[in-house]
Amino acid sequence: MPGSIRLVRGKDVWELRAYLGRDGNGKVRHRYATFHGSRHEAERALVRLVAEADRKPTPLSSDGRRWGERTTINDAIAGWRTNGWGDLSAKTTKRYDDIWRNHIRDSIGKRTIATLSSYDLECYFRDLKASGLAYGSVRQIRAVLNRACRLARKWSGATLPNPVADTELPVYKFEEQPQPVRSPTLQEVRRLLAIAEEVDFRVAVFVRLVAATGCRRGEACALCWNDIDEEHETIRITKSVISVPGGVLVKSTKTRMSQRVVTIDLDTLRMISRLRETSTRLALACGDTMTSDAFVFAAEPPGLVPPHPDSMSHGFSKVRDLAGVSSEIHLHSLRHFQATALDSVISEAQKQSRLGWSTVQMARHYTDAVPDEDRRAAQHLGRLLDGASNPEPTGELSEASSS
Repeated sequence: MPGSIRLVRGKDVWELRAYLGRDGNGKVRHRYATFHGSRHEAERALVRLVAEADRKPTPLSSDGRRWGERTTINDAIAGWRTNGWGDLSAKTTKRYDDIWRNHIRDSIGKRTIATLSSYDLECYFRDLKASGLAYGSVRQIRAVLNRACRLARKWSGATLPNPVADTELPVYKFEEQPQPVRSPTLQEVRRLLAIAEEVDFRVAVFVRLVAATGCRRGEACALCWNDIDEEHETIRITKSVISVPGGVLVKSTKTRMSQRVVTIDLDTLRMISRLRETSTRLALACGDTMTSDAFVFAAEPPGLVPPHPDSMSHGFSKVRDLAGVSSEIHLHSLRHFQATALDSVISEAQKQSRLGWSTVQMARHYTDAVPDEDRRAAQHLGRLLDGASNPEPTGELSEASSS
């Protein structure tokens, strides 16, 4: 029987206990009652108590203080994590968790929501600014706090305030704002490629591919061998690799518009083919067989695990430092290089399609609608990266750009 009975005092006073299950925090819950009478009568009363408990739903949470005066910011974020984070992407929840751990948990997170004022929060935001955090980081922290407090207000039946709602962020002067991402020069990109081949051929092919196609680092990490069409000199981009707690996750691309087929130049394709031969030999040496769905830039044979995006960024940073290129150039800067280099070569619509931008003007998911124009773009990028002294566009290219 999911209950118990015990004599508490005298000979006719009994404590009855019925099992209710576990609450939302995993704690075992019971219902208690005191009965006066004989043991036989107490046992019958316990049966009725258990039957009544079975008819009532198990309470989801017994923590009545969670949504009251003692509720802290950390409590609100914990509630949001339980009831809401599952609707978000893995990348978003990781970013929110990092924000909470690094900037909220051990400071403002310990404060109770009921005692916080907009003045307190604005002082907190200015302290974050004084510590060196950029405007974008402070804005994201405020967004997390606002969402958590808004949910706590809702879950408390509007008894709790949302002190974040009326706050303002500190003003950042022009010189305090981060510098816009700079596109690397052609000479910087060529130097990066030359040094990368000397240091790590896998990283060299990765950097070359990103520079030649403008794909995002997560998209490059997710490429499999069957995404590369050597006959038609194209790659198919449909997936992306993101960082999650404990490893990586392969998911669909950033948006539907990011799914595309991109033409690549012959020299980039030859480098990829060399990498495939090397990876195949390494897999055979380890007693494995590399399949067509193996990841192109996997660190270990037989290529079943994609590379971590951060590891490729670290490899790029090492090459950048050895090449003497400015530290303001990042792996993502190569997308800016692609966009800048193609300004006078192809139309804006095709550039948006090639780079996988999501805009209201773009109506295609893939580049198949204008393959000739995309092929000219690939050839132009290939000539630039291979050191052509003056890669003039052909008359056909000039016609396209003038239109």
